[in-house]
Amino acid sequence: MPAVHYESYTEARTHLKDLLDAAGEGRVATVRRDTGRAAIVDVERLRHCLSLACSAKTQAVAESGGWSIFVPGLPVAADGASFDEAISEMVDALRAYAEDWQDRLRAAPNHQDHWGLVQFIALSDDPQLTDWLVGTGR
Repeated sequence: MPAVHYESYTEARTHLKDLLDAAGEGRVATVRRDTGRAAIVDVERLRHCLSLACSAKTQAVAESGGWSIFVPGLPVAADGASFDEAISEMVDALRAYAEDWQDRLRAAPNHQDHWGLVQFIALSDDPQLTDWLVGTGR
């Protein structure tokens, strides 16, 4: 089946099942609204793609009887008494960063390019983020 494009919100609403079916099958599905266009995509496909584009490159440092975790290039870090605790704290820190980004940082020049990361964080559950941080999964 071909891509699915609708030129108005009203037309898309009438064909919502077709839009969602296309997205679920991995086909291109878009809706035009005013001068913009939005894509409808399957969450797991998008999350997988973002996981490849947003490599964690997590750094872990053992220090002072605990662990510090950070991702170079991101303004996020976490500490914990154990490695697992530090990773859990990092998941929380990523969630807090994503929330701050949505609220106010998205327009800041040094944060606006983190859109993909923020989407990835929002679309992932805690075990998925943990696996991404430690490099065991997407």
